Amino acid sequence: MCLIVAQCNGCNVQIGGVMKRIALRMLMGDTGKYFGIVAGVMFASLLLVQQLAMFAGIMGQMYAGISAVSADIWVMDPKVRYIDDSQPMTDGQLARVRSVEGVAWAVKLYKGTVQAKLGDGSNIGVALYGLDDATFIGGPAVMVEGKLEHLRRSDAVIVDVQSAQDKLGRTLADGTKAPLRVGDTLELNDRRVIVAGLCEVARGFQSMPVVYTTYNRALSIVPPQRKNLSFILATPKSGETADAVSARVKRVTGLAAYTSQQFIVKTVTYFVEETGVVISFALSVFIAFLIGTLIAGQTFYNFTMDNLRHFGALKAMGATNRTLLSMIVLQASFVGVLGFGTGTGFACLMGLGMRSGVVTFTLPWYVLAVTGVVVIAIVTIAAAFSLRKVVRLEPGIVFRG
Repeated sequence: MCLIVAQCNGCNVQIGGVMKRIALRMLMGDTGKYFGIVAGVMFASLLLVQQLAMFAGIMGQMYAGISAVSADIWVMDPKVRYIDDSQPMTDGQLARVRSVEGVAWAVKLYKGTVQAKLGDGSNIGVALYGLDDATFIGGPAVMVEGKLEHLRRSDAVIVDVQSAQDKLGRTLADGTKAPLRVGDTLELNDRRVIVAGLCEVARGFQSMPVVYTTYNRALSIVPPQRKNLSFILATPKSGETADAVSARVKRVTGLAAYTSQQFIVKTVTYFVEETGVVISFALSVFIAFLIGTLIAGQTFYNFTMDNLRHFGALKAMGATNRTLLSMIVLQASFVGVLGFGTGTGFACLMGLGMRSGVVTFTLPWYVLAVTGVVVIAIVTIAAAFSLRKVVRLEPGIVFRG
């Protein structure tokens, strides 16, 4: 305690390397309280990162069907609210969209749900995509086995590889399951199809198996109806912007037309406003903030009370309130950084364990930014309890019994 860095003019103590060491030794001197403060911040960071990353993953799953398709403009029935809310149109709408000035090309896309019959006789819902027969626009970007052009073969379909390994796996004679392979048959709505390829797809919110085929073949699988066209995918001509062309399509045809980004925003907005997912995650974040603040604040306050004599001794030797406050801020910042780092690390380990789960764990930069801001708020509130006590501290406390 006797190592103080002082200025000769006025003998005002400045926090330097020595004072920093004193502050950290005081912090780590009581091991129980030190780990208690870090544990409070760590738990809050862990819960915050885990919940926010799951929320980001769920949001990504909601619009996975949009981001996976390489189309600049989506045209649909005006009543469509989100990507899975398909409102079929007549095939004649395709010619109307193609006739709009600025449209380079436009193709059909079918999106619907059918029943796949498994080897044990049970049925499972499958998301069926019908791609333009000539261009296959809207198909999977990553092929694991086979080629997208293999859809030209008779009764051919392409299945996402993850579902082929589990949900759509073949049941063998001994009752065990084997992955669905290229060349195997699958029954969709009582229609026999042949697996011509396996692909990778972003898992959607409903986590249904995904099957691709041609548009006309998809119509032969689903029940006949007057309207079959789910979406029209289009792109603007060179020199035109997607925003301008989509607005023109909407004005000329009366259909809803969005750029890919606008459709993503529309889909996310629907789930945010019409479901309770935001309230659920917001409550979890608030609980994490509250618990972290209470644990860290109470423990840090007890730590300061136990070290009041030390702060009083420094004050009696000439340390200013500014110096002592700087020491407390350093202590709070140290446990904040340590708790944030360890909590984020444990959350990432949990995320690795969830890779094969239904919910996607996504860690974009804004999740870490929001968690960092909340952790700063926690340590600031925790330090505030101690700052007030130290500012009012009388140096003579060190001489009392």
